[in-house]
Amino acid sequence: MSLSRRDILKASLAAAALGSVDAYANTSKEPNATHHVLAADLPKKSKNHPRVVVVGGGWAGLSFAKELKINVPKADVILVEQRFEFMSCPMSNLWLVDKVQLDYLVHDYLQAARENDYTYFQASASGIDKKNKLLLTSNGAIEYDYLVLAPGIDYDYDLWTKGDKTLENRLRNEYPAAFMPGSEHMTLKKKIHNFKGGTFVLTVPRGNYRCLPAPYERACLIADFFKTNGIKGKVLLLDEHEGITIKDHGFSTAFKELYKDYIQYEPNSIIEHIDLEKKIVTTEFDEFHFDDAAFYPPIRAGRLIEHLGLAKDTIYNRKEANIDIFTYEAKGKENKNIFVCGDARPMGFSKSGNTANTEGKNVAREVAARILGKKHAWESPVTVCISDISFNPERGIFIHSEYAFNKKTNQFEFATPVTDEVWKGEEGLNNAKSVYGWAESMYADMFQGGFTKSYIPKSGQKKQ
Repeated sequence: MSLSRRDILKASLAAAALGSVDAYANTSKEPNATHHVLAADLPKKSKNHPRVVVVGGGWAGLSFAKELKINVPKADVILVEQRFEFMSCPMSNLWLVDKVQLDYLVHDYLQAARENDYTYFQASASGIDKKNKLLLTSNGAIEYDYLVLAPGIDYDYDLWTKGDKTLENRLRNEYPAAFMPGSEHMTLKKKIHNFKGGTFVLTVPRGNYRCLPAPYERACLIADFFKTNGIKGKVLLLDEHEGITIKDHGFSTAFKELYKDYIQYEPNSIIEHIDLEKKIVTTEFDEFHFDDAAFYPPIRAGRLIEHLGLAKDTIYNRKEANIDIFTYEAKGKENKNIFVCGDARPMGFSKSGNTANTEGKNVAREVAARILGKKHAWESPVTVCISDISFNPERGIFIHSEYAFNKKTNQFEFATPVTDEVWKGEEGLNNAKSVYGWAESMYADMFQGGFTKSYIPKSGQKKQ
């Protein structure tokens, strides 16, 4: 029987990977177990064209893949993503209250890959063979020259559950946070629309969590939904911070003037215990009863980062990527040409869509410079965030900023913040309108061909 070139490639990759696969890929406890690692069904890697593999099809991963192809058209770029379609977390709060349809959030990975000349490969990443430069996935091993990891976030329930996996499983399934798009959002929407009255708990986690203003925006929109539909209920917002983390004036005035009877805001509410049978949340100082809830715990990087040995505890959160904060390359000689970007990184940038989009582009330029034998100077991500504080009528507030490194504190800080927290009158109405232009610009930037610039929501406002 003759062997095809593909059969030979599969056999050689399997032989190279066996014995050097990390522990995450080899979970059997049988001492003589044999683990077969086959090549992914992809064209053979060319010697003349660098292969760049990016894991994660969120805002950072999509932006990276497109930008890398713009800067290095000859590169073979492969986007590895376990989902079959993209669903946006930004704009999803409006979907929860029926202001946008689901198809406004859902987009096509195949379109993005087709129009931007890279490959979408549906699979889950499971490990790395660093010696042979192989990414191990559920659908086979992929050779790479450069590897970029953008797995986003996972929830860190341990600070609440203290290792009680039964409680964690119930929180994940019965009271999901809905800050990872998909089924969690569908569950939360049903909760909101089926709510008959009483107390609906939302939480704001400690640390640097995904989308700083989103829990406050969500509280406003759910309160407006109760108000509009005559539901005798209130939103109890338990914030583990000392106060509102961003756009304080806009949200505070909305809480007081629009939702005095519908939002109860409790800062400094460090959660110590959640009793799901009695429906009681215990904080450092109080007990709160609830009728339904969506519990948003502290976050960490996607668990793939820890499984690959690339995680560390950070100033803001546990288990985020251990990388050079200016180049995004993983630390350690053995991790050369492995990068991490998006919400898995440790820097204090906002973990939001626009930030991840610009950050993915910046990392792509760093990788492109290395491919082309050039130098790339660090570029700041850009945070543009527009939050609705009501949907009937629709009114909004926004912030736009870049970042600078403070050598005294050894941290990144907002460098050019421009905010508009006025939600009253025409200004608030216009702010809300601009969120759609921003979203459509971002979707076009990630999924359509060609190069488009990030949307700037206010006329005359320019990047610094």
